[in-house]
Amino acid sequence: MDTAVRGALAEARLYGILDTGYVAECHALHVATQLLESGVQVLQLRAKNIRRDQIKTLGRSIAAVCRTRHVPFILNDYPELVALVGADGVHVGQEDVSVSEARKIAGPWCMVGKSTHSVEQARAAAAEGADYIGFGPLFPTPTKPDYQAIGLDSIREVHEAVKVPVFCIGGIKYKNLPEVMEAGARRVVIVSGLLQAMNIGAMVQDCRRVLGTGSTDATEELAK
Repeated sequence: MDTAVRGALAEARLYGILDTGYVAECHALHVATQLLESGVQVLQLRAKNIRRDQIKTLGRSIAAVCRTRHVPFILNDYPELVALVGADGVHVGQEDVSVSEARKIAGPWCMVGKSTHSVEQARAAAAEGADYIGFGPLFPTPTKPDYQAIGLDSIREVHEAVKVPVFCIGGIKYKNLPEVMEAGARRVVIVSGLLQAMNIGAMVQDCRRVLGTGSTDATEELAK
């Protein structure tokens, strides 16, 4: 794994997920490009409703765009497809394979992120060797309707408990982002708040400003 990619993950504050539950496959590459050009710093492809052959084709296209922007590209699930699509890492859930098994399948160079829903799960994921964790859902979200929101009270505690990057996730949008940051978050994942925005590029930039990481390069891209 390129150390620059790992460094980019460590420095990232805004993590976007291209979810094919929100974006039709035919528009996915265009939306991915919008997200990347406007300043998303990590991009994940979550494609639970399309076939594996479609994931491979779409994943390869997105991976190529991510490489040109030097943005880490993460595949949700499917560690066996990581090398085939040219992804930098894989994200697994609590009910999926372990971090070590995901890395064994994908390759020893592969970054592995893991979803966690409590401080205890976060500690366990870090001990497993996860490169980063998702922590949430903070708020109720249609993306994960079966999960109970954990709220904001544990955000500072989880940052003290683990040394790997913590990306808060779940129902985070521009309007509640200041509240999330005030609760101690340093990094966030935003899904529908970006994908359903009237102007994706402007929304990414607005969120980056709240996060304190406005991008001059992205602003220049949007002005073209």
